[in-house]
Amino acid sequence: KATMKSLRFISAEAFVSNAEFARKSLGGVAHNLFPLLFKASYLLEQGEVIHDLVENWPLVDFNMGKLLGTTADYQEDLSRRTCSVCLESCLTGLRDYVLNHPSPYVKRLKVVDLTGIKDVEVQFCECKKTMGRWARTQLLSKLCLELLVYLQQTQCNPGAFEISVDVLIDLFVTERNYEVVMQALLRKCCCPLKICCVSFRSDNLDLQKFFYIIKLTDPSSLRKLEIVHNVRLEMEHLEILFNSIHFPLLMSLTLPARTFNVQRFTATEERMLTNIGEKMGEMTQLTELSMPFSILTGRIQKLLSPLKTPLKMLDVSNCSLNHADMAYLANSFHVNHLEALDLSGHKILDLYPSIFFKLLSHSSSVLRSLTLEDCNIQDTHVNMLILGLSPCQKLQEFKFLGNPLSSQALKDLFTFLCELPMLKNVEFPVPRDCYPIGTTYPIDDAGLCRFDHQKYESVAEDLNLILLQANREDVKASTPLFGSYDAAVQETNNELGAYLIKSFKETLEKFTTSLNKMS
Repeated sequence: KATMKSLRFISAEAFVSNAEFARKSLGGVAHNLFPLLFKASYLLEQGEVIHDLVENWPLVDFNMGKLLGTTADYQEDLSRRTCSVCLESCLTGLRDYVLNHPSPYVKRLKVVDLTGIKDVEVQFCECKKTMGRWARTQLLSKLCLELLVYLQQTQCNPGAFEISVDVLIDLFVTERNYEVVMQALLRKCCCPLKICCVSFRSDNLDLQKFFYIIKLTDPSSLRKLEIVHNVRLEMEHLEILFNSIHFPLLMSLTLPARTFNVQRFTATEERMLTNIGEKMGEMTQLTELSMPFSILTGRIQKLLSPLKTPLKMLDVSNCSLNHADMAYLANSFHVNHLEALDLSGHKILDLYPSIFFKLLSHSSSVLRSLTLEDCNIQDTHVNMLILGLSPCQKLQEFKFLGNPLSSQALKDLFTFLCELPMLKNVEFPVPRDCYPIGTTYPIDDAGLCRFDHQKYESVAEDLNLILLQANREDVKASTPLFGSYDAAVQETNNELGAYLIKSFKETLEKFTTSLNKMS
C-alpha cells in the first residue's frame, strides 16, 4: 500500500529528479534540508545526487538508519533497500568529502553510521542489484586504502589529514576480502576515515588470520561477534581467544558448529569449559548466545550459570541436551527474560514434556520467537503443544519445519495459532502425507523435495484460508525447505561452495594417498 508523502517530500523528489539541476543547485540548499533530499534521492535511486549530497554533507553526523527510516515527511522505511547504486554513491561520496574541499574548517562531519542498513530477501529498488554486508565491508576498506594512497602521492591540501570521521560499520570478513580489510584496519590511524567495527562476522577464514584481524577491530568496543561455518574454532581456541582478548561491551556471540563436544571429556577439558563460562561471565552486556550443533550434553549449567546478565536470545539447536540441561533452562534466571529460543533437534515433547511446559510458562511473558525444527513433533503431540503455547501471548514468530505432522494436525494447529494476537510469521513443515509412505524423519536434503507438490499447494491454501477466515492476513505462513533466508550466506555462497569443493578434494587426496601406502 502507498505511504503518504508530505508536500516537502514531494518537492524534494521533484528537485532531485533532475540530477543535473540538483547537483548545480546544492550550494544554495539550506543545511537542514540535506536529510530530506538524501531520502528522496535514495527512493528515486539518484546515485549522482546521493554522491554530491554526501560529498558536501554539512551536518555533524550521517546516520543511515535514521536518514532512511520512518520520518515525518515520508513514513516508509527504506533501510531495507541495500541498493547497490545508492550505497556505492554514498561510500564514494564519503571518500570525496575528504578529498575535494580546500577549506576543512567548514567540515563538521564526525560520525557516519552504516549499521542501520538491513539485509533482506526481497529488494524493492529498481536496479534490483544489492550490496550486501560483505560487499560493503570490501568497498569501504578499498576506498580507505585508495584515499591513503591518493593523499600520500599528491600535493593535496594538508588540511585533509586533519579530518577525522568515525565510520561505524558491521564488518563481514572471509578469505576473499581478508587482505584488503586487514590492510585498511592496520592503517586506520593514518586515514581520515576511521573504520569502527560495531559487529564482526567471520566465515571461511583460517584461524590464524581470524585471531590477527579480530585484534585489529578494537575488541573493546565490539557489540556483536559471529564466528560461523568454515572457521575451525574449537573449545581450546575459544579459551585462548577469551584469555587473550577482552570483550567488555559484547552483547551477542555466535559460535560455529562443534565448538564444544563434551563426549569423552578429560578433566583438563572440564576445567577449560569452566574457564570459558567464567570468561563469558565477565561480559556483563552479553544477552544473546548462539551455539548450534555443539554437543553440550549435561554441561549447559556449567556454561550459562556464571553469566551475570540474563540472556534474551539462546540458540542451543542440535546440542544433544539431556533432562538435566532442560531442567536447568526451565529453572534458571535466564528463563523469565528469553525473547528468542531455539531448541531444534531435541525430542522435547517425547522426552521432557513437563519441563518444556514449565520453560514456556516461565518465558511466556516475553517470548517473541520460538524455533522447534526437527523435534519429532507428531500428531499425538499437537494438543500438548497447543497447551504449552497458550500462555505465549507475545509470540511473534513460530518455526517448526521438519516435523512429521499430517495435514489435519497442521490445520488444528493453525486454528489455534490464529488466537495468538502478536503472531506475524509461521514456518510450517510439508505435511507428512505429502511424502511417500515409509519416509523417515529427519528427512535428508536429497529427500526434502520429493513430495507431492500439488497436494502441498492444496494444504497450504487451506491453511491460509484458516488465517483469512480468522482475519489474520497479517500472518505470513511459509515452508522454506532449506531453512530461513540468511543474507550473509546468500551473498557469499559461491565462495563457500568453492571452499567445500576444495575441502572435499583435499580429503579425497589424503584418502587416496593412504590407500596407495597400504597397497
